Amino acid sequence: MNIYFVTCISNCYEMKDEELLYALALQRAKGIGDVNAKKLIEACGSAKSVLEERQNTLQKINGIGSIMLKSLFDSINLIEAEKELKLIRNFDIKPLYFLEQEYPQKLNNCVDAPILLFQDGDFDFKNPKIISIVGTRRMTNYGRAFCPEFISDLKKHNPIIISGFAYGVDICAHNAAVENNLQTVGVFAHGYGQVYPKVHKKYMSQVYENGGFLTEFWHDDAPLRENFLKRNRIVAGISQATVVIESASRGGALATATNANSYSRDVFALPGRTTDTYSEGCNALIRDNKAALITSADDVVKMLNWDQSIVNSKPIQKQLFVELTNDEEKIINYLKKENKEFLDIISLECDLLVHKTASILFQLEMKGLVKPLPGKLFELID
Repeated sequence: MNIYFVTCISNCYEMKDEELLYALALQRAKGIGDVNAKKLIEACGSAKSVLEERQNTLQKINGIGSIMLKSLFDSINLIEAEKELKLIRNFDIKPLYFLEQEYPQKLNNCVDAPILLFQDGDFDFKNPKIISIVGTRRMTNYGRAFCPEFISDLKKHNPIIISGFAYGVDICAHNAAVENNLQTVGVFAHGYGQVYPKVHKKYMSQVYENGGFLTEFWHDDAPLRENFLKRNRIVAGISQATVVIESASRGGALATATNANSYSRDVFALPGRTTDTYSEGCNALIRDNKAALITSADDVVKMLNWDQSIVNSKPIQKQLFVELTNDEEKIINYLKKENKEFLDIISLECDLLVHKTASILFQLEMKGLVKPLPGKLFELID
């Protein structure tokens, strides 16, 4: 990289915009990807430092090869990044950088999460009750009747409703969220320079009033087929749980459910008749233990422990001189440092399978050492 070229561009921007400029350049570089981009930033300290580092130094980083570096140091990346940054500022788009606090925490726990997201609208992800609702584009009357009622019944819990703004279940979920005055976020598989599908442009103003849109794609990026699969991982990763309402045996909703399972997130599916084409996917998820069966919003509320009105009438007494297994001790020691943490994070940090972690936490609860909180959060009892 020509250091003079880098310096000339960087002098045009304030510090925050400067790092954003280099993060955009890193995001644009072909063949790098989000996982390697994070490796590079972690090793160098910032996106700018990556592009100022010597290539032979970067090549020592695991997984970073010479072909990748050739793309990384292509001067066109910064030129295009400069154009994109101007569009971001001109259209008042809010960039979310994975090293900043405003980046969605749940998504940041996913190894393949984008280094940059682009937010259009007024919303945040501090609300822990975030669910994605996905399903077929060829929604039947069965799903069309269930979806609005399901979301209406969730209203008192005030969740954020995430979906992909596509035909069928997606737009039904967004519209039902708007009708119930719930915050809703549509995740695009393209940039903000267009709307897909075009007929959904008429719904955008209502969504903006109750939330907005999110994408990892640049302003002029088209809705290519591969972008929808990338979009699905954001829908799954940003959410506490994914609800599948109708799906054929193959489709994007099942890909989203697969992503959610890989991130150790809860997946729920609405069952249907075995003869119904658009229930085949949901029935398969339930059959293969990849989703929990639901028939109403109450099922989700109970399984996610959202109903805080339920209080144990007989609180568990902490036992004295408790004997712990090695795995129990590992979790207790971790919670001594963190005090409280989510199930999937405990599983990850303690190097235990999620279902085993859940079982151990239940035993620790019975021993009076750990207390469950809403949203699969667990707290050490003093």
